[in-house]
Amino acid sequence: MKDVDRRSALAFGLAATSAVVMAKSAVAQPYAPNQGTEIAPGVRRVDLGKRESMIPAYKTVSMRDVVYQPKSKSTNPGMANDMVCHCLEGELVVNQGPGKDFTVKKGDVWSCNKGLPENNENAGSSVAIMRVIDLLST
Repeated sequence: MKDVDRRSALAFGLAATSAVVMAKSAVAQPYAPNQGTEIAPGVRRVDLGKRESMIPAYKTVSMRDVVYQPKSKSTNPGMANDMVCHCLEGELVVNQGPGKDFTVKKGDVWSCNKGLPENNENAGSSVAIMRVIDLLST
């Protein structure tokens, strides 16, 4: 893992704070079964917005929801960019590599850095929604 300088730490802190503030005011979006783009069986990506970033380390920020039907899962061998994630609805089992398993429930927030693997599974019986704020250097 590479060292994090103060600027990057500040950027991550601001992004996490923004995610928490948005989470407190966010209401889960009701999505139609075919809304967005299917990225895995039972998993759909719904793009919400994108704009220039004021965080010096990142040129652009974007936001998307990933909607998991019950018992569905997704795999990602390596994140394309840094991001902050928030469990908007339901519950997800998250694996970020060997020995890095945790469960997130509605309201939980976590982060992922570029290159980190992440596999998610909705082990529950209701829809789970993961809101992702992508921190993009391009």
